[in-house]
Amino acid sequence: MYEGCVVIEHDCIEQIIEGTVTSREHYDEVIDATGCFVLPGIIDDHVHFREPGLTDKADIESESRAAAYGGVTSYFEMPNTNPQTTTLEALDEKFALAAEKSHVNYSFFYGATNDNYDTFEKLDQTRIPGVKLFMGSSTGNMLVDQYGSLLKIFKTAAELGIVVMAHCEDTDTVNHNMEQMKKAYGDDPAVMLHPLIRSEEACYESSALAVHLAHTYGTRLHIAHVSTAKELELFPENLENLENLDHLDILDHPAFPQITAEACIAHLWFSSDDYLTKGALIKCNPAVKTADDRDALRKALTDGCITTVATDHAPHLLSQKQGGCAKAASGMPMVQFSLVTMLELVDAGVLTMERLVELMCHNPARLFRVVGRGFLRKGYQADIAIVRRSDPWTVTEDVIQSKCKWSPMKGHEYQWTVEHTFCNGQHIYHKGVFDATSRGEAITFQPISL
Repeated sequence: MYEGCVVIEHDCIEQIIEGTVTSREHYDEVIDATGCFVLPGIIDDHVHFREPGLTDKADIESESRAAAYGGVTSYFEMPNTNPQTTTLEALDEKFALAAEKSHVNYSFFYGATNDNYDTFEKLDQTRIPGVKLFMGSSTGNMLVDQYGSLLKIFKTAAELGIVVMAHCEDTDTVNHNMEQMKKAYGDDPAVMLHPLIRSEEACYESSALAVHLAHTYGTRLHIAHVSTAKELELFPENLENLENLDHLDILDHPAFPQITAEACIAHLWFSSDDYLTKGALIKCNPAVKTADDRDALRKALTDGCITTVATDHAPHLLSQKQGGCAKAASGMPMVQFSLVTMLELVDAGVLTMERLVELMCHNPARLFRVVGRGFLRKGYQADIAIVRRSDPWTVTEDVIQSKCKWSPMKGHEYQWTVEHTFCNGQHIYHKGVFDATSRGEAITFQPISL
């Protein structure tokens, strides 16, 4: 971390000048970032933007705008839309929609099903980050529940060098727990029972199975939204060397772990104590769990167990968030507030600014082999977020850019603000002023060498 200047030419970083002496050349635009932190644009490797088919909740335009307001310049979107992104045709449709509507850079996970693993070989790995596997019942009805299919998915992905991102919750355990809670508390148990239904056991058993299968076949596995302290036992604490490895050669390096984990903002910020005040607004799958689990996840941000931080941004209509464990929809919109929330954890001493950048920018680029993004480096795309400690400001409905117009962060007072967002050299957000004409680019990936 040092003082300096970043020079942008067209869509790329032309030069980085260290020191306090500024360049005297002529520029079309000069931004005085004195007192600010200039960061790579955030790469959110886990969002649900709901298009196509669920656009009453959100769409690519609205949620990519929210991303830009939050300093997020690239996202990987999930396949549980309508139609599901489980065919090559549906994948192409999403890319076409994003090219027309997305304000920031985009790519899409291909969804695994019980019987579509034979299509993996037809995927263009320069276009997608990997395959998303639901090893647990969640929204979107994409559960892969046949053991033989799991074997085929992990084996095929390993043979092709495809990263598998897995949602891990054991469905039998979840269903049993729900049945017991309904017997005890009625058809819609109170939402504070959610972490007992989607329990530590349900998460650990499924994650342990995924790790076992990845070891068996040599599959690159990234476990999404780890929510328990117990699951952290599954991940080696050997990631400190990542920052010393080259970017695009990193997955071929013996120091890079085969199995990695993601933490999400909801599980890092909230705990089960917050159900008393937030209710179903913080209901998500996997569930927000105990304060001890939250604190263990926070520690894992710096001890090497967690590789990336994302949002699992998942908007619903506010009317769909009413009720308890059985009736309220699971998921929350967070992409606009992920960076400023993590900056508050920096202020709280949970992690350093440098580690924040590793988790939200560098490591997503490394893990998924993103070409030319995720770093402030000469020749890389000019995806940049400029943030500043600010006078306190409060999240209100008019601030929220997501189409659903609510957030569990509503009413929260922040001490940080995103002042500027650049995407491919375009100054798309400037202190509340947004360039609605801006369009992002399809992200390019380098396939893994086999």
